[in-house]
Amino acid sequence: MSRLKHLDKSSADFELALQSLLSSSDEPDQSVQETVSNVIADVRARGDEALLEYTNRFDRRTATLESLEISQESLAAALKRLPNALRQSLEHAAARVREFHDKQKQSTWTYEDEAGNVLGQKITPLDRVGVYVPGGKAAYPSSVLMNVIPAHVAGVEEIIMVVPTPDDERNDLVLAAAAIAGVHRVFSIGGAQAVAALAYGTALVPKVDKIVGPGNIYVATAKREVFGVVGIDMIAGPSEVVIVSDGSGNPDWVAMDMFAQAEHDEQASSILISTDADFIAAVEQSIEKLLPEMERAEIIKASLSNNGALIKVDDLKQAIEVVNTIAPEHLELAVSDPDALLDGIRHAGAIFMGHYSAESLGDYCAGPNHVLPTARTARFSSPLGVYDFQKHSSIIKCVKNSVDAIAETASILARGEGLTAHARSAEYRRGPK
Repeated sequence: MSRLKHLDKSSADFELALQSLLSSSDEPDQSVQETVSNVIADVRARGDEALLEYTNRFDRRTATLESLEISQESLAAALKRLPNALRQSLEHAAARVREFHDKQKQSTWTYEDEAGNVLGQKITPLDRVGVYVPGGKAAYPSSVLMNVIPAHVAGVEEIIMVVPTPDDERNDLVLAAAAIAGVHRVFSIGGAQAVAALAYGTALVPKVDKIVGPGNIYVATAKREVFGVVGIDMIAGPSEVVIVSDGSGNPDWVAMDMFAQAEHDEQASSILISTDADFIAAVEQSIEKLLPEMERAEIIKASLSNNGALIKVDDLKQAIEVVNTIAPEHLELAVSDPDALLDGIRHAGAIFMGHYSAESLGDYCAGPNHVLPTARTARFSSPLGVYDFQKHSSIIKCVKNSVDAIAETASILARGEGLTAHARSAEYRRGPK
């Protein structure tokens, strides 16, 4: 039996209990940090030689340097080997993801102020991006689509994908997704050594401007360490879902949506917030009924026991208050009128509206990106998007006989700061008085 925590908003110790529930940390321990730092330093110092050594050691391979790159022909062959239903589903998902992200693309803009000076922003895509994709027996083709397609829409010139192949096991689904998404080069490397190669470059692996994509604790720690040398998307923690219910839904559906997060790993978090105590009890019954059917039952059970919770609130206003405190990665508004709650949501990575909007649809093919802020970072972060692969440069074009007003303001402020050269530089541009 899964033992979910029960919390009640009306209890005196609720805030303390909620903070305890949310307090789990994904900070790496010292041994992980030391290992990652050593690997990165070694790859920086010895390049491809170190990259190959770590790849063969950690992934139990006997690869040569030349064999680390997976050719475009291999990607096309993997796509050809897929059963038609799988191929068509990948292509359908890719089309929906592209359609959504096409709407995010920004363009250069300018305007002319009242004096005739031109101001604006120039939008420029990144030159080269690295995409990390988990490999081996795990198949995450959706991660390929979600990370690569927005970069393409943004106009990134070259997209480099790294994917580990432990025991030389390649995953056709992942490689087929790379073919569909349009990855330019693929290397069968992973771990901190792959992140180091992307960040600093080797003779084989080109240096990128930004690294995106999920990975294990070693990958996340490496991304944290190279940030500043390159950009990164985010440091992703365990997957999370919060489901808000008014008791109008099907308890089996809610239980399965909680399972969908819990089956990721033992650290995933699944939380139900409901105004209806009877519905909470019904969901518990559904969990006990459905859990034995699940292939990953032990992982689900551990996840629900470690990080799951059933929270009773008095009304939906209280439910929204709790949601904004949690700031979840995924939020399901499993209520009869989800639109009435939307304005009150301030912090959530993705919001699924109504009983038919299962979070799992967003993982694969709804269209919006599934790379989302976790661990309460939805308070200040957004889903991965086209804007993550574009830069914004300011445009300032001041013209003769129109610059006087802003030059005078700049001069006064510069002298107020004691920066005489700044002031005189501005004053030179002013016309004669």
